[in-house]
Amino acid sequence: MENIALIESFSEFKDDKLIDRVTLMAILEDVFRNALKKKYGSDDNFDIIINPDKGDMEIWRNRVVVADGEVEDPNQEISLTEARKIEPDFEVDEDVSEEVKLIQLGRRAILALRQNLISKIHEHDNTNLYKQFKDIIGDIYTAEVHHVRPKAVILVDDEGNEIVLPKEKQIPADFFRKGDNVRGIIESVELKGNKPQIIMSRTSETFLEKLFEQEIPEVFDGLITVKKVVRIPGEKAKVAVDSYDDRIDPVGACVGMKGSRIHGIVRELGNENIDVINYTTNTQLFITRALSPAKISSIKIDEENKRAEVFLKLEEVSKAIGRGGHNIKLAGFLTGYELDVIREGNLVEDEDVELTEFTDEIDSWIIEEFAKIGLDTARSILSQDIQDLVRRTDLEEETVAEVMRILKEEFEE
Repeated sequence: MENIALIESFSEFKDDKLIDRVTLMAILEDVFRNALKKKYGSDDNFDIIINPDKGDMEIWRNRVVVADGEVEDPNQEISLTEARKIEPDFEVDEDVSEEVKLIQLGRRAILALRQNLISKIHEHDNTNLYKQFKDIIGDIYTAEVHHVRPKAVILVDDEGNEIVLPKEKQIPADFFRKGDNVRGIIESVELKGNKPQIIMSRTSETFLEKLFEQEIPEVFDGLITVKKVVRIPGEKAKVAVDSYDDRIDPVGACVGMKGSRIHGIVRELGNENIDVINYTTNTQLFITRALSPAKISSIKIDEENKRAEVFLKLEEVSKAIGRGGHNIKLAGFLTGYELDVIREGNLVEDEDVELTEFTDEIDSWIIEEFAKIGLDTARSILSQDIQDLVRRTDLEEETVAEVMRILKEEFEE
């Protein structure tokens, strides 16, 4: 009876942990054999019969009958008198099989046995969990916010597995509450002790690439290929796409009518600005496309040093550099070239004035704001529209207008 009760409690693990019957039987047998070794010194002469589905188990000890007084190994041998207590017709040299009840192992041994079983099942679970998530590294995964901590968000999936989304793997605009569903890619699985730690990322380039696969049918079907993705998470991204079918416009297919297809991806990434670019093996053309929306006058390429001098008209410089320098930085990452902007135009050097010359009249932090978008001379600012400058910087309209007034006075003088 004790055997049945114990196995019934053990078989609960099968349902809770979704362990298959064969695996559970192997774990149970291993645990019981360890207990028998501790009690009897060896388990070689024991047969263990387990049926976790029915919730029963039998342990049989096999010994050889020897004459009274000649027992040398009580675990392997049994005296004739003791054997005849089991069956009265036993003779010397015959084999005796005797059932061992778990209660004979002792209460302490049974408690240890149960703890050993729990440990083995956890070990089995952790190994399976590690393998399961190792196989989906780089894939999109969805889980629910369980707990928000200062340095990480703890997520839980439908199976109760814990997933960590570290602060540095979150998009700056991300804000999560308990119960929110979060999408990201499984970036890594690390063993912390015996327990796997699953790391999710929303800042990886792979996440954006997988979102394209998920949201754009032609990418999923392989008609359009994502050649390269570069990102400044939450700010801006550039995605180079190509198609082997000349009838397909890869950029148009990815963006959709009025941005309908890419809108969901942009929203998922906290309104990250995404430029989709036609890939080409023509370096000059690829750099030109990568620096969009700026219009390039000409490009001088140094293949050996992977550098390129990009010549632009004055009014195009700020567009090429972009807010915070993001556009030119990402264009460089995308093309693999270090890009140097060269201003060109009819103005000679002494017809323009560096913005740093106006520090007596314009605060240095305002000058820095303009420098972030590639405007570091008086004429480069005067060639811009006030509303456009307000949109591209963190400056108020009144501040921009005042700067414009100061700079105009310089040239009117």
